[in-house]
Amino acid sequence: MYNNSDSPIGIFDSGVGGMTVLRALLQRLPAESYRFLGDTARLPYGTKGASTIIEYTLKAAGKLVDMGPVKMLVVACNTASSVALPALRERFPNIPVVGVIQPGAKAAVRASGEGRIAVLATEATVRGGAYVRAIHALNPDAHVIGRACTLFVPLAEEGWLEGDVVEGVVRRYIGDLFAPEQTQTPDTLLLGCTHFPLLQKAIASVVGPKIAIVDSAGTTAEAVADSLKEQNLLCTRAQQGSVRFMATDNVRRFAATGGLFLGRNLSEDDVELVDM
Repeated sequence: MYNNSDSPIGIFDSGVGGMTVLRALLQRLPAESYRFLGDTARLPYGTKGASTIIEYTLKAAGKLVDMGPVKMLVVACNTASSVALPALRERFPNIPVVGVIQPGAKAAVRASGEGRIAVLATEATVRGGAYVRAIHALNPDAHVIGRACTLFVPLAEEGWLEGDVVEGVVRRYIGDLFAPEQTQTPDTLLLGCTHFPLLQKAIASVVGPKIAIVDSAGTTAEAVADSLKEQNLLCTRAQQGSVRFMATDNVRRFAATGGLFLGRNLSEDDVELVDM
């Protein structure tokens, strides 16, 4: 039922941040078709408990599957990836599942010359420690710091991406990591939430040009491509695939904010309101 190469890829996020992953996928795999679901009614996941995150993740994946066959599920949410992947794979054993944690860890280790990595993420992602484990699996000697940056999500959702106010918030969260007295100053920042890349310019203004800033979007797209190829599920059509956008609340806001993440305009008519 799920191993048809022409079936779409199902992608979900707690909101619109996962559009950064979709954007990378559209660039890497333009012939594929996609269903993107943003659970905007329950945003944010990052402040919720583990059992609630698992419940929401299973409902979102179930909604995508109920709409028809999907050949892969991509969890374009760091919080859900850090907490709910085992439950998701147990619920849907016949569908390949790709999260953003492992690809993000790979990108950070690749970028870090000294192995000093700070993971900026939501409270739940930091608390779960999935990035620390994934980075240490690749580089056991890495020095990893997790920093919960809760206000980054609403800033990105509001489109407040740069300026004195945004840089002030960034400095409040991570300025101490780069204080002169620090002996383990990070050489790499991993943006461990799909909302955070929109704030990259403000973050770079605070930490300076010598600090590598990476996110999981590009490496996740590569992981999806590799997995599809291994399972002989790459789409063979020559023309551009389609994208179906869905949100669980406020499609107007979803379209306006989602366009910032996707890098192209979306209208309210492009988004379908769905219930989970």
